[in-house]
Amino acid sequence: MQSDALVEQFRLFLDVLETGSFSAAARLHGLTPSAVARRTDTLEASLGCQLVSRSTHAVKPTSAGRSFAERARRIVQEMQLARAELTASQNIPAGHIRIDAPAPFGRRHLAPALAEFLGVYPGVDIQLRLIDSFVDLQGDHLGKVDLSLRIGPLADTRLVATPLAPLTRIACASPDYLQRRGIPKNPSDLPEHDGLDWDGLSPPHAWRFDHEGKPLSSRPKRLRMVANNAEALLSGALAGLGIAHLPTWLISENLLRGELQPLFCEHGLPVPEPSGIYALRLTRETDSRSRLLLEFLRNRFGPVPPWDQALQSGLGLS
Repeated sequence: MQSDALVEQFRLFLDVLETGSFSAAARLHGLTPSAVARRTDTLEASLGCQLVSRSTHAVKPTSAGRSFAERARRIVQEMQLARAELTASQNIPAGHIRIDAPAPFGRRHLAPALAEFLGVYPGVDIQLRLIDSFVDLQGDHLGKVDLSLRIGPLADTRLVATPLAPLTRIACASPDYLQRRGIPKNPSDLPEHDGLDWDGLSPPHAWRFDHEGKPLSSRPKRLRMVANNAEALLSGALAGLGIAHLPTWLISENLLRGELQPLFCEHGLPVPEPSGIYALRLTRETDSRSRLLLEFLRNRFGPVPPWDQALQSGLGLS
């Protein structure tokens, strides 16, 4: 079908921009780098303008490419929604889905996505419980709910995990703090700054950076605030207390409004962490309504989450 080929071409182009290279995009699509380059050339020829600039180190969008990417993303998303509506009209699911999710992510991203899903599938009802911590991920509580969202590494391999979105973390601070204390040029400058960090054990990839092609672990020496909650750390950063290292799903709107300034992003968003955002369930066999929801959330949140797309466009982090 011609529309499918067009959507796939747009997906490929968007992945080239997201990864910054033909090789990385090729791995995502099962193609060779030369094939990705040729398809990009074909797309440029059909549009009559240059969409990307090529160098030995990276592939970056031109101004025309950045504008086209915004429209391409909307086209891909609209096609996904149209297919979901068509599926709903042909196979009408019904019943109840029970979901547990972290409260901050649930408020910002999951609840709006579920509202859209329920609009497409009027026969489905959802019970959403937003909680601040996952005290039971051994399966007992999952027997009482259908799906449980988890952010970060998975501790129990007995559970079946569906990846929903990658997880990217950015060092950030308020403009007021950076005006008072100066902007760190690279992660090795962080010990000279004030910071906000987790009380006790930090997330596994917090304060880890890729500096000059090598991994570097560095964090502020003086901690003005420690907390066991990411939203509390965000509040401290907004108040100008210091530098925090927080996930983009949490801080994207603050960055876009200029309330926080991203650090060490001169070459684009950092590489996503090995762990991500998952939906957990007890068994591989699941009901049709839960399968539809999982597919809907995968399309809504991945492969490039909307909060990261907004940052790439609004802040020019491509």
